[in-house]
Amino acid sequence: NHQPPPARRPEIADDPVLKAAIERTLPANYAFEVPKTIWRCREADATCVALQFPEGLLIYANALADIVRDFAGARVVVLADVTYGACCVDDLTAKALGADFLVHYGHSCLVPTTVTGPLKSLYVFVEISFDVEHLASCVAAEFGWTRALAGGGAEETVAAAPVKPLALAGTIQFAAGVERARAALAAGLPTGSVVVPQQMPLSAGEVLGCTSPRLGDVAALVFVADGRFHLESLMIHNPGVPAFRYDPYAKRLTREGYDVDRLQRLRRAAVRAASGAKRVGLVLGSLGRQGSPAILGRVRALLKRRRVSHFCLVVSEVTPQTLAKFDEHVDAWIQVACPRLSIDWGHQFSRPCLSAYEAFVAFGDQQWDDAHYPMDYYARSDKPWTTYYKPPA
Repeated sequence: NHQPPPARRPEIADDPVLKAAIERTLPANYAFEVPKTIWRCREADATCVALQFPEGLLIYANALADIVRDFAGARVVVLADVTYGACCVDDLTAKALGADFLVHYGHSCLVPTTVTGPLKSLYVFVEISFDVEHLASCVAAEFGWTRALAGGGAEETVAAAPVKPLALAGTIQFAAGVERARAALAAGLPTGSVVVPQQMPLSAGEVLGCTSPRLGDVAALVFVADGRFHLESLMIHNPGVPAFRYDPYAKRLTREGYDVDRLQRLRRAAVRAASGAKRVGLVLGSLGRQGSPAILGRVRALLKRRRVSHFCLVVSEVTPQTLAKFDEHVDAWIQVACPRLSIDWGHQFSRPCLSAYEAFVAFGDQQWDDAHYPMDYYARSDKPWTTYYKPPA
């Protein structure tokens, strides 16, 4: 009796049942990389998978959890604590819950998997497709360019090459679209007319709320995002560059502004007030991997050299209400969690609350510069307040 050969199991990406589940429960323009996730979970023989999302993607948590459970054959837990960025990757909680695999959605690989090991982990950027042609048309109209129309017959030519280059950037979800927009806008222009800046070790065009590139001599910046938080990092770092934001959902290009003078005034006053502190509280953020023990160590060494009394406090959420409980015992705070806590909310604290950079101004040899407030927390740098610090040779 001849037995027919067993039916070949379809490749994960070609599995019609998986395809149907994805199409039924997830938006088509969001790249959740489900087949890759299933493959990685199976390859790792994962028995418990933790899924972590930023607030805007939590609405898809149940759908993704069901898919991972059904197709990877693993138990799934969803980490629902607040997740501000890739710095909040929570491998420690995942391990405590018994997970042997972690999927972090919506951010780039800011904290290397070598750090989150031995827990195996995967970063899914969740690339979001949008109307790149509309973005390019908006930019061309704003800056008085004419350009080739997509799919058109006769090509139009650029009216005049820009005197200075235009910079394009965005959050990681829109990075691929930003590059496509650059190519569309640059067609027919001299090389370098449209640039996508990069701050190493981030991806080209990627910007974080605490880390962004210096743009140099550019005509303007166009930033793709549905909010301002990341764009503000670029505006702080490049106060002289006109900034525009393209919202890919509303399909609107708007001029944006930031009161850098007010920021400088408030933060300079906080540094001046903290510089005379007799007792300093050091705050290490414990929300995921947000706080850097290495930076904390360098700040402690700085205070020891200056013979400044200090103690360390570990908290997951750094709020004015929490720190106010210690007012009787502290003259100033230095928080090693997120620089934007000091920049955005520092004036709300009852005691001066400095970032790591500001600490090196108040107690070290770094000089305050009214023309430049650095946004380089995750930059590859020789500055001791940065995460990837490497001393100069």
